[in-house]
Amino acid sequence: MYVIGTAGHVDHGKSTLVKALTDIDPDRFPEEKAREMTIDLGFAWMTLPSGREVSIVDVPGHERFIKNMLAGVGAIDLALLIVAADESVMPQTREHLAILDILQITRGLVVITKTDLVDEEMVELVKEDIQDTLQGTSFAGCPMVPVSAYTSDGMPELKAAIDTILDKTDSRKDLGRPRLPIDRCFTISGFGTVVTGTLIDGTLTVGQEVELAGSGQNARVRGLQSHKNKVDATDPGVRLAVNLSGLSKNDVERGEILTIPGWLKSTYRLDARIRMVKNAPNPLKHNQGVTFHLFTSESPARVRLLDAERLTAGEEGWVQILLTDPLPVVKGDFFVIRSAEDTLGGGQIVDPNPRRRYRRFDDDVIERMMTMDQGTGGDIIVSIAEQWGPCDMITLSQRSNLPREEVSDRVRQLTEEKEIISLGDVSSDSDAVVYSSQGWAVLKSKVASALRLYHTQYPLRQGAPAQEIRSRLDLSQPVYQRVLARLVEEQIVVDDRQSVRLPEHEITLTPKMEEEASAYLDSLQKDPYSPSSNVKVSPELLGVLIDQGKVVRVADGVIFDAAAYKAMTNRIIEHLEIEGNITVAEARTIFDSSRKYILPLLEHLDQLQITRRNGDERVLR
Repeated sequence: MYVIGTAGHVDHGKSTLVKALTDIDPDRFPEEKAREMTIDLGFAWMTLPSGREVSIVDVPGHERFIKNMLAGVGAIDLALLIVAADESVMPQTREHLAILDILQITRGLVVITKTDLVDEEMVELVKEDIQDTLQGTSFAGCPMVPVSAYTSDGMPELKAAIDTILDKTDSRKDLGRPRLPIDRCFTISGFGTVVTGTLIDGTLTVGQEVELAGSGQNARVRGLQSHKNKVDATDPGVRLAVNLSGLSKNDVERGEILTIPGWLKSTYRLDARIRMVKNAPNPLKHNQGVTFHLFTSESPARVRLLDAERLTAGEEGWVQILLTDPLPVVKGDFFVIRSAEDTLGGGQIVDPNPRRRYRRFDDDVIERMMTMDQGTGGDIIVSIAEQWGPCDMITLSQRSNLPREEVSDRVRQLTEEKEIISLGDVSSDSDAVVYSSQGWAVLKSKVASALRLYHTQYPLRQGAPAQEIRSRLDLSQPVYQRVLARLVEEQIVVDDRQSVRLPEHEITLTPKMEEEASAYLDSLQKDPYSPSSNVKVSPELLGVLIDQGKVVRVADGVIFDAAAYKAMTNRIIEHLEIEGNITVAEARTIFDSSRKYILPLLEHLDQLQITRRNGDERVLR
């Protein structure tokens, strides 16, 4: 199914034409009927001679309602540019045409209305005027059909022309990520909240869980209708009414995006290629405030020019747009920017969630944006991974605007070509992440540098605490485990469970340290079950002895020689196996020691889950 949109100057007969085509009056409000002027979006549908059913979105032509017009044409497949034969091209004709051109709506048809009011010579003059106006736009060379909605002259030819164009128009792709930009919300007695819009990028089914991407509120699809017919499921590219359970009318506004949960997030910042309309009245300056329009949504915004000081009529440039109100956007979406009174330009989003650009006129920034805009799917994935690695498959799919299956296929190929480092099976592992090869090389260098510095600062420690390295890399625990496993596989680090070290790192004691360690061990062994604390040792050297397994610290200030600790542990276990329990007093008697040493030892065995405390006694677990 396809969606057709109207465009054109006020009072050029857009709504009248729609009614003549469909026998449906698209003007919904009493005020519109009283003033005979469309104020907001209207909707209709019809069956063409081919049997193809199409939806029609009728837009207002008055300059005061241009934002409503923008809400209606963002997701159409074919535009009907309406020009009245008795007035020819007018200001809103040019502005609507500029908007269609910015949105790159390439399927167009000019309908010359009100031919019953003029002669054939006038119609030919209007055609010439229109042809001149269309030059340099996406509508250049498009067909023109003269009609009269009152006499029905030309109406069969118009329907046939629409059919011919749609024969050559591709259906919208199912990317598996449905988006419904909401243009209306209302309630129906007995049914509840209903929203309408044009479905793009995926399908919806009755019973499906959905989400409002802007507010994050969840709901469930209670029912679906297309052209007032109930359906159980839909393809992308249809006008749809969705009955929602779990939301009230007050929860929903025009501009929200209805989608499936968990993938589409709002952003305050986006990168884009922008083009000024050819008749823009004023240049666009760096940091200029504008209104940003995308599908049915809008937001105040500020435009940062990245490769120019200003953009004049017809010029193009790279920009970063800072939104006042966050919007859910996807790479490849088209948008329009306006001043308070005029359409300035628009373009296509190349990165929906970039890092903030602090430097203008940066060749690396521009090159990356060009890759995101014009590169192949593989180039784009590598660029995203370089900027945002580690990336999971959902992130790559969202930011590249490619289907999940295609992303997985491309990642596998890029992995074979050594352009991407995959941590996990990207086809079946939902937690798999990827780095670009460059990003992975940077991470390896970062880890090696951090460990070299740590080994220099603490030469007597076995390695850096594992969680300290994770914190430096700013990784979640699951991703860190994957990263660490790969670093071990590549022999970049050695994983000693609680610590991480470089493979070449070895602890070497000086003769003075060896002497200090020997004296300390001798002091522990003189009275092994009640070791003296008179002989001190440096914390670093104590750490070495613990790592080497020569001593065991059971609590702060309570350290046993390793042989004594093993003997005491074995003796306690033997006692428990025979007697069933042991008290602190019994353990003191067995080892002729004091509570100072025995209680910390028993608590240590509790922590190791060798024993379990039961009142004043310990039993084996």
